[in-house]
Amino acid sequence: MTQTAPATRRRWGRFAWHYVEMIIAMFAGMAVLGMLLSAAGLGFSHERDPELAYLLMAFNMSVGMAVWMRYRGHGWARTLEMCGSMFVPVLPLFPLLWLGLIDGEGLMVIAHVAMFPLMLAVMFWRLDEYAGCGH
Repeated sequence: MTQTAPATRRRWGRFAWHYVEMIIAMFAGMAVLGMLLSAAGLGFSHERDPELAYLLMAFNMSVGMAVWMRYRGHGWARTLEMCGSMFVPVLPLFPLLWLGLIDGEGLMVIAHVAMFPLMLAVMFWRLDEYAGCGH
């Protein structure tokens, strides 16, 4: 059955809003947990410890997204898929770092830029979940 134009717009509007929610939750997790860990003296420098700094930041962003996704009714499988998009970018980047082809700052920039299309890819992969009425 073909959707009407208003239904199609609502569907894509829900999809776009979910993407915005994920970005807000990601930054909220990064900011709040980052400040708490830094205040506790548990932060890492991306110049000195780029691998640990990135993994901790990805974890902080994932916590923010996971909390919001669970609040919105998403199951653990979909939540973990979305959180995975925070960690996947470093798989090809860590070897480049170790070979001296990029530095810690480059790692952070490239990985952060890659997160956004990866989040979208996860959402398109599960289009009915992210554009559906229930979420």
